[in-house]
Amino acid sequence: MSTVEKQEPLKVALVGAGVVGLTCALALLQKGVSVEIFEAAARFGEIGAGIGIGPNAARILQRLGVLDELCAQCKEPGLTMREFMFYSAEGEHELLFEYPVTEGARGNGIGAYRPAFLDTLVKHLPPSTTHFHKRCTSVEPSTTKTGRSVLNFADGTSFEADVVIGADGIKSSVRSMVADNAKSLPVFSNTICFRGLIPMKEARAAGFTIEFHGRPLCFGSKDRHLIVFGINGDEIINVVAFAADYTKPIGSVSLSPDEPWVKSVPQEEMFQVFEGCGPQVMGLLECIKEPSKWSIHVVHPHLESFVKGRVALIGDAAHGMLPHLGSGAGQGLEDAYVLAGLLGHPQTNAGNVEVVLKAYDRWVRPRARMVWDATFRAGKIYDGWGDHGVSAEGIAQDIGTQWAPVWFHDVDDDIRAAVDELKLEDAFVSV
Repeated sequence: MSTVEKQEPLKVALVGAGVVGLTCALALLQKGVSVEIFEAAARFGEIGAGIGIGPNAARILQRLGVLDELCAQCKEPGLTMREFMFYSAEGEHELLFEYPVTEGARGNGIGAYRPAFLDTLVKHLPPSTTHFHKRCTSVEPSTTKTGRSVLNFADGTSFEADVVIGADGIKSSVRSMVADNAKSLPVFSNTICFRGLIPMKEARAAGFTIEFHGRPLCFGSKDRHLIVFGINGDEIINVVAFAADYTKPIGSVSLSPDEPWVKSVPQEEMFQVFEGCGPQVMGLLECIKEPSKWSIHVVHPHLESFVKGRVALIGDAAHGMLPHLGSGAGQGLEDAYVLAGLLGHPQTNAGNVEVVLKAYDRWVRPRARMVWDATFRAGKIYDGWGDHGVSAEGIAQDIGTQWAPVWFHDVDDDIRAAVDELKLEDAFVSV
């Protein structure tokens, strides 16, 4: 059968060297798959902000052998981040809801510093695999070898591969090779946020007294909320202060073409958005002297497929979502791990790789859509648009156990199920 004939090794091109792309590259290399990484920037780099790594993502990093090193980079003895606590952003900051604590360590994650996460991954990749100053402009069929694709770059160079993986983020150029409506994506989510990193000592001096106890904090109010958690061994507080307009459908409002999605703004602009909040919230915001304002964009409506031919999307390129469950990066890591698991299967080859990519899409895309929808719903709850309002009873009823389907899903089960399907399709043979 052709599926077990001796084949040349797959040649994979991966566009984008963020944490999701590098996780995918590491997983592929560990499976013995040749991969070349193409990055538009001049060097590795991530925005200096916190990133939540939930239990599902932590399991993937553990299986790839980098979790302990990441914890050390983040000055944590292990997975120390527990479940959320929810407070009112107003008045005396009433404790509204404590998310149920999971028995043992199954519910533990980590609040990571993005540059530290990236540095951890970079150390495990051969330097020769990454090519910088390579902005992908198009992907087209090869004229010299059937089935292969050619990536063209802005500097006039090109590269030929059996498989192209788009890990190039929310502004993905590879998305246009997969989605028919790519020119209209991404869209503005009607949500902005102000970000800042605050030394813990400075926050305490400003009157922020609420303790973390390893738990992220959410301060909710009508149309706005803050997510607050410690990173670098709680030496630094990561603050993300959101404001949203739920009266308009997502995608109905656009930024002007010359307005950047991320920009520095005066502190006063942030104060105006959060006017009327209580002293703990305002004390934190006082510490953010130079806030960055983010106009959050998302992939909406959902893509009908994450693959087309031999081109596949992962991470924000496939399903850029709101950050309200802290699960966007984790979902990208799941994409990366499942895709690498299938491409690295001993029976995957250039002859059946399109069928393999379709199996990846079947198993990853519905889950990504579920997480996308859940994170949108979570934001509405935090901002007082849940079915039962911003009260202790309402928050508890609406939030319930919203993280359970995200955190406690094992993607190794998805890989096994996809492999079983490929055997039924005769793409793989039972051995």
